[in-house]
Amino acid sequence: MRHFLLCLAATLAAALLSAPEGAAQQVVGFATNPQGTLGFSTGTAVAKVVTEKSGGIVGRVEPRGGSTAYIPIINRGEIEFGFANALELQYAFTGTGTFAGKVNQNIRLVGVMYPLRTGLAVVADAGVKTIHELHKLKGKRIASEFATLTIIATYIEGALANGNLSYNDFRKVPVSDFSKGMSALGEGTVDITLISVGAGDAQKVNAELRSRGGFRYVDLDDSPEPLARFNKVMPGAEIVRIEPSPALPGVHEPTRIVQIAYILLTHEKAADELVYRAAKALADNKADLVAALPVFNGFNRARMAPKHVVAYHPGALKFYREAGIAAP
Repeated sequence: MRHFLLCLAATLAAALLSAPEGAAQQVVGFATNPQGTLGFSTGTAVAKVVTEKSGGIVGRVEPRGGSTAYIPIINRGEIEFGFANALELQYAFTGTGTFAGKVNQNIRLVGVMYPLRTGLAVVADAGVKTIHELHKLKGKRIASEFATLTIIATYIEGALANGNLSYNDFRKVPVSDFSKGMSALGEGTVDITLISVGAGDAQKVNAELRSRGGFRYVDLDDSPEPLARFNKVMPGAEIVRIEPSPALPGVHEPTRIVQIAYILLTHEKAADELVYRAAKALADNKADLVAALPVFNGFNRARMAPKHVVAYHPGALKFYREAGIAAP
């Protein structure tokens, strides 16, 4: 990751130095989750591609504690771009759920980056493979609160509900952010947490738990009643099956985990041309996104603009109309 960041810094410097004389370079921020998280890696990849392919925009990654902290900053127009999942954006815009009483009506969507996949995780030797076997760990420690990314607690609540469990069945251990919650499993301070599939933190936790077989994602249940309980807590999310891969620590056999759209957002006062060029740079350069971060294999140009309660920015809509991409 350090090497990648150094390369990105060199890319940004080269973009500034190689611009035609007199050409205006617009430096914009991309707010992300902390270093080590998939959100941070996503922002780094997006900033790199936008810098290289937009013809004048220079993206600067700005890691923050989490989207709970930076969505209001984007809403105020203090930073141009950021990332959040579809449910969190609904809550932020309407002032409900994890943003109860805190309406952020100035946020606007740019486009879906990829399907974000996460799962409940335990130590591999805990004797738990499925969500129903998680009952064996009642009374054990579970990561909670996630002050700067509170939607993570909702993810956990949804997964627990899938197994007819709740936070009240465990001992809650508050953590400050998503990265800390993942690290807590590797450090042995919690027994259950949520981990992003394919994240740098997932690699780190797996290595820390090597002597115990690494960590394991808990297999969820997609039969009707468990799925209904999950959907009540996590509307708009899905339960999908993933296959084992050397690139996916924690996936020991075919495992069902949580999936939801991960979306690039901006604010209503962002310049139309800025958002247009950013959306176009991303839509037209999937290969570069994948080269920067393999999770972008899930990027689908034709499905960048699904219907959502939050409106799309006019600059993004202009690009989608020109490109023939379906948009609300």
